[in-house]
Amino acid sequence: MLEAAGVPFTPMAAGIDEEAAKAALTAEGISARNLADALAELKATKLSRRFPQDLVLGCDQVASLGARIFDKAGSREEAAEQLRALAGETHSQTSAAVICEGGQPVWRHIDVAKLAMRDFSGDFLDAYLDEEWPAVGGCAGGYRIEGPGAQLFTRIDGSHFTVLGLPLLPLLDYLRVRGVMRA
Repeated sequence: MLEAAGVPFTPMAAGIDEEAAKAALTAEGISARNLADALAELKATKLSRRFPQDLVLGCDQVASLGARIFDKAGSREEAAEQLRALAGETHSQTSAAVICEGGQPVWRHIDVAKLAMRDFSGDFLDAYLDEEWPAVGGCAGGYRIEGPGAQLFTRIDGSHFTVLGLPLLPLLDYLRVRGVMRA
């Protein structure tokens, strides 16, 4: 998304144990919103300490239905279970972005999109996973809206970019204010 929007960046892994951090935070009963924010900040802060002169962006996305938070599916069976749990329901995709400078957060934005997933047959689910597995294994909720996963939904309220995992438009506004992008 950043490349398509013309944002100069260098991708880097933060080198954190995201699963351990997520497990510790969820054990405390953290909300999906606060989980996405905390993980985005953790990533940005860690890298920002290594590159204190740079603006460092950390992002995270969390899929949730009520109090249930959906992790990335580790198997096709787990993806199928997640999709069955979401079928006929409206769930949330929460995307958080945090920018750090000098090891400290200087900007953050959290956005939520609501997605109404239709009921579907077992045959549809099998065909969908035949086509999309293992690619959807890296996606919270077991779908990619930018492909055949669009067929799972009857309605989406919120930013398309938020569903894809990044509140892009507010980020672009901030980068223009900072002079990284042309105003």
